[in-house]
Amino acid sequence: MTEIKNLNFGELERWVRQQGWKKFRAGQIAKWIYTKKAGSYDEMTDLSKDIRNFLKENTVLNVLQLITYEQSKEDGSIKFLWRLKDGHTIETVFIPERNHYTLCVSTQVGCAVGCDFCFTTKDGLIRNLSTAEIIDQYIQSQRFVGLEKRISNVVFMGMGEPLANYENVKKAVQIMTDDRMLGLSHRKITISSSGIIHQIKRMYQDSSFPQVRLAVSLNAADQKTREKLMPISETNTLENLMKTLNSLPVKTGYRIMLEYVLIKNVNDRPEDAHRLAKLIGKNKKRYKVNLIPFNPYPGSPYERPEEERVNRFHKILWQYNIGAFVRWSKGKDISAACGQLRKKEITEKVSFITPAGLKK
Repeated sequence: MTEIKNLNFGELERWVRQQGWKKFRAGQIAKWIYTKKAGSYDEMTDLSKDIRNFLKENTVLNVLQLITYEQSKEDGSIKFLWRLKDGHTIETVFIPERNHYTLCVSTQVGCAVGCDFCFTTKDGLIRNLSTAEIIDQYIQSQRFVGLEKRISNVVFMGMGEPLANYENVKKAVQIMTDDRMLGLSHRKITISSSGIIHQIKRMYQDSSFPQVRLAVSLNAADQKTREKLMPISETNTLENLMKTLNSLPVKTGYRIMLEYVLIKNVNDRPEDAHRLAKLIGKNKKRYKVNLIPFNPYPGSPYERPEEERVNRFHKILWQYNIGAFVRWSKGKDISAACGQLRKKEITEKVSFITPAGLKK
């Protein structure tokens, strides 16, 4: 069975021709799936009954099942829990912003990076998500909230390390930015990485990877602290990472985002802020710094710093004329904030929910 959302437009066209159909059928199918967000082949009324029946019998349209969702009473964020075809689960977060809607998508079941402060990584890596499983998070979330609330921004900041699932993430971005498919702006898609140097270089050298925004989890401005928080820094050292980031060809309006999770008494002291400013040095126009106060989770050894400490750190960076912003994560009351997503075990009988929000 072909998972049709695994195919970018070129692949969809080739697949259509292999079935002996006219090439324009690819455009029709893509319009129903990506523009109209059709939930079944029966909705595709300008396709013949024979074609619809063939699609039903030989392809899979929806690869995720919505188990449950929680909505934040504080900010309206919605966390979705999906079941995959093999029984594993992933989470996706819909985030209402002041003038747009953002979706935080997952790329892996679990994560192998092992950041000490992140809840997602506690299960280790189970497997990569397919392109269809990434794309279906967007389509089914959009259908759930309603097409009138168009999700214009996508951040690859959910479960997993996106660049460790390189090919599937690349194809998902191709589908998201193709005007014949989801048609999102390149500038409104952000891929977050823990700093896998060879994969970052690969992304920038790969002409088939649409140019989108890059965010790198820095979290410390010295090797020793970063290594403690992020073991990946042992092989992807801070020095080599910054050397790589400083050498990337960055277009105007595509500043690299340095994500810095502020953890009380670990990396939030004034000397840490001065060290970060010196690390950025003369490359201020290349970067934007996102300061993210740590989001606690059950059993965490770390604490969130007081607002006064956060503001002090922020002010020091501004004194160096560094573009720095504090991002108070949304969805904290439903454990949907940055670093709080985790694989869920389904140990009881559950009733699945349709994308219209109604129980089956």
